[in-house]
Amino acid sequence: MIQQLEALLQRRVNQCINDKETGCSKIERKKAVLSKRDGEIIKARATGKILKEEKTDNHTQVYYQVHFLYVIRQGKNVFVEEELEDRKAQFYKETLMADEEEVFIDRTELPNLTMDSNSGLERIAYTYDRRKAVQYAERWWNDYNPQFRKFQVDCTNYISQCLYAGGAPMRGFPNRSNGWWYQNNNWSFSWSVAHSLRWYLGQSKTGLRAKEVQDPRELRLGDVICYDFQGDGRFDHTTIVTAKDYNGMPLVNAHTTNSRMRYWSYEDSSAYTDNINYKFFTIIDDN
Repeated sequence: MIQQLEALLQRRVNQCINDKETGCSKIERKKAVLSKRDGEIIKARATGKILKEEKTDNHTQVYYQVHFLYVIRQGKNVFVEEELEDRKAQFYKETLMADEEEVFIDRTELPNLTMDSNSGLERIAYTYDRRKAVQYAERWWNDYNPQFRKFQVDCTNYISQCLYAGGAPMRGFPNRSNGWWYQNNNWSFSWSVAHSLRWYLGQSKTGLRAKEVQDPRELRLGDVICYDFQGDGRFDHTTIVTAKDYNGMPLVNAHTTNSRMRYWSYEDSSAYTDNINYKFFTIIDDN
């Protein structure tokens, strides 16, 4: 059955690249975003991996992952964008009846956060090594460091690991509502929850600190973007800047839907809405 899925996916990808009337929303969205950037997909590939099968009589549900790889040309630059997508296919006997993406959004229920005022806290001096943060983001974009817990919604946990790899100091243990830390298989809300990290980065005056900027072009490698997909004030997703495109716009890595060199705006995402709100944070240090 995996061969059938792979053949179907590759056929759909090829059709979507060459035929605008196929209705393949994922790649059509990506192509639309690229057209605004004077870019184009010149090659694409999709391969699947079955994770689990559930069978009932003649019906089979297949949970699988598909690895999308796009070779993109923009101006004089050519780069590779990758994305790992969780999907669910439904078969009746050997006939594919439905095939849909499984979307995971960070809606973790949080207590009333008592974000500390930073008053009276000793300044923790540090230098943020952006190169090391990006190297970590590249090493683990489609894998999971066994030194940390893996979450179903893993985006912010992954970003926190990247920041820590860049030299950002932890503080606040053991109060989960304060600071930013991971220790002894326990962690602060800001380490693992998108909404909490967004507020921590906006308020912290010691340890890991950041400055909000208004234009994504102001971001540097190793900086962070926070996403409120619904525009309801609750932030759902976090990414890290790992490269810039031909126009100086950020390309980002992320977990949950594991992605590499993805355009920062996420307009090609099924989670995207017209109400989306972004926060752009550049990491500051004592260098």
